[in-house]
Amino acid sequence: MQKIRSTFTIDKAVIDELNVVAEELGEKKSHIVEKALTMYYDYIDVAIAEKRLKELDEGRSETVSAEEVYKALGLV
Repeated sequence: MQKIRSTFTIDKAVIDELNVVAEELGEKKSHIVEKALTMYYDYIDVAIAEKRLKELDEGRSETVSAEEVYKALGLV
């Protein structure tokens, strides 16, 4: 997997806790952040799915059949 260096700003309390956890576990901070973000993305995927289902139930959104998608893409 390709690694990309990134710079962003985080609250000092979060960084302080990250430093403590990294030292306690003997892991790199970047590894802990990567694992935490991966877990968060799994959580947020569920939240997005629930939001979309609610929009469907409320009639604010609609589905598109696979056949329509294939046709629009010129696959049928």
